[in-house]
Amino acid sequence: MSPVLAGVLQLLALLAALALAYRPLGDYMARVYSSKKHYAPEKWIYKAVGANPNAEMRWPAYLRSVLAFSAVSVLFLYLLQRLQGHLPGSLGFVSIKPDQAFNTAASFVSNTNWQSYAGEQAMGPLVQTGGLAVQNFLSAAVGMAVAVALVRGFARSRTGELGNFWSDLVRGTVRILLPLSLIAAVVLVACGVIQNFSGIHEVGQFLGAKQQWNGGAVASQEAIKELGTNGGGYFNANSAHPFENPTPFSNLFEIFLILLVPFSLTRTFGRMIGSVRQGYAILATMVTIWLGFTALMMWTEFGHHGPALQAAGGAMEGKEARFGIGASAIFSVATTLTSTGAVNSFHSSYTGLGGGIQMLGMQLGEIAPGGVGSGLYGMLIMAIIAVFIAGLMVGRTPEYLGKKIGTRQIKFAACYILITPALVLGFTALAMALPTPVTSMSNGGAHGFSEVLYAYTSAGNNNGSAFAGLNANTQWFNTTTGLAMLLGRFLPMVFVLALAGSLAEQQPVPATAGTLRTEKPLFTFLLVGTIIIVTGLTYFPALALGPLAEGLAS
Repeated sequence: MSPVLAGVLQLLALLAALALAYRPLGDYMARVYSSKKHYAPEKWIYKAVGANPNAEMRWPAYLRSVLAFSAVSVLFLYLLQRLQGHLPGSLGFVSIKPDQAFNTAASFVSNTNWQSYAGEQAMGPLVQTGGLAVQNFLSAAVGMAVAVALVRGFARSRTGELGNFWSDLVRGTVRILLPLSLIAAVVLVACGVIQNFSGIHEVGQFLGAKQQWNGGAVASQEAIKELGTNGGGYFNANSAHPFENPTPFSNLFEIFLILLVPFSLTRTFGRMIGSVRQGYAILATMVTIWLGFTALMMWTEFGHHGPALQAAGGAMEGKEARFGIGASAIFSVATTLTSTGAVNSFHSSYTGLGGGIQMLGMQLGEIAPGGVGSGLYGMLIMAIIAVFIAGLMVGRTPEYLGKKIGTRQIKFAACYILITPALVLGFTALAMALPTPVTSMSNGGAHGFSEVLYAYTSAGNNNGSAFAGLNANTQWFNTTTGLAMLLGRFLPMVFVLALAGSLAEQQPVPATAGTLRTEKPLFTFLLVGTIIIVTGLTYFPALALGPLAEGLAS
C-alpha cells in the first residue's frame, strides 16, 4: 500500500468514527447543560466551594466567577511547582524556578499547555497528576462553560441571565470529561500506553552512559490531554514518545479524541437553540476548513522536492517512522486547528509551506473545530461577523438566530477578533527588535523568524505546540508567552460573555423574506470566506516573512 493511500484511508476511518459519535455525544451534552437535576457528588462539590448551582447569573457575575476561579487555579499550580522539592512524590526533582512556574501555571490554566520544560526531567507524579492533569480537566470545562453561556444568549430572550458558572463547570467535568477520559484511558492502556507510579528506573546503557526512564500515570493524563484539547505531554517528546503513543492505532485514536468534543459541540449548539440545522451549518464550516488544511498539509509533505525526499517517499525529517507522513500530517492539522498543542512529529522539521499551514491554522482562531468550547464560541463570533458583512451588502440590519446584530454586538465581536492578532504580532515584533530574545533562535533568516512567530502564535491562540529550535526557557520567553497565554484566553472571554448577555436581553425577531438563511450552504461558504479574509489575511505580512519565504525559496 502506498503511503498516500494509507494516509487517505486513515482520514476516512477518522471521519467515520467522528460521524458515529457526533449525534449521541452532542445530544448528551445538550441534556447535561439543560438539566435541572444535581447528582450527589456534584452537591458535595457545590457545598465545598460555597456555590448555589441554581442561582442564575448575568454576564458580569458569570465573568467574575470565571476569572476568580482561574486566578485561584494559577496561584495553586504556581505554588505546587515552587514547593515541589519539599513535597512527597517529587522523585528528587527540585522546585521549578519562578519564571518557569509562572509560565507553566498560566499555560495549563489557560488550556494552552505550552511546555518550556522536559516533563520526565523536571516534574514528579505529584505535580504531573495532582497539578497538571487536574487543570487539563478544569481548563477544558471552563471553555465549555463559556461556550454554553453564549449559546444560552442566543436561545434565551428578554433576560440577561446566562446560567450558573459553577453548575456548568462541575457538570462539564463530572458528567462529560471524566467518564469519557476513563473510557479513553482504558483504551490507551490496552494500546500499550503506560500507567503506573514506578518512578525512575534504569533501563540499560548507551555509549557507556546509564539510561533512565520515568514511569507515571501517563494513560490517564494522555486521555484528558487529548480529549480536553490540552496537549501538555507527560514526556518532552509528547505524542511522539512510545510511552504516550505506541502504535498507529493509538495515534489515530488520539486524533479522534482531539476532535471528538469540539465537533460534537455543534450538535449541542443546535439542540440548545432548537435548530439542529444551524448546528450542521457550523459543523460544515469547520469540516470544510479542516479537510482543506489536511489536504494541503499532505500535499506539501508528500511533495518530492529533491533526491533526499524522493528516496524517503516524502518529507520524513522529524516524523516517526511508525506513523509516516500521512498520519503525522493529520495529527499536525488536528492539533493546530484545535487548541491542543500535542505533537507526534516535530513541526520545525516540516517543509516551509507545511510550517505555514500549521501557523495559519492557529491564526484563524483555532475554530475548525477549535478547542473544547473555545472553538464553538470563536466560530459563532465569526458567524456574527459574516452576517454583519452580508447585511452591509444588501443594506439590511443583520440578524442571526432571531437576534439583531447592532452596534453593540458588532463592537464586542470586533474586539474579540482583534485581541489575539495584537498579542501575537506585538510580542513577535518586540522579540525581534530587542537584542536578548533573538539569541534564543537556533536558526537565522526566515526559519528563525518562523520560530519566534510560531511561539507567540501558539501562546496567544492557546495552542501550546512548539516549532522547536527556539530556546523558550528564558526569563523573556517564559514571562511574555505566559502573559500572551493569559491575555489570549481571558480577554476574549470578556467580550464573549458581554455579547451573550446583550443577546439574551433581546426579544427575538421573526424571520422574514429578507432574513439571511444561516442554515443553508450559501452561508457556510460565506462564513468560510469571512474567516479566511478577516483573520487569515491579518497575518499575511508576517507569514510572508517567515514560512512563505522559506517555502518559496526551497
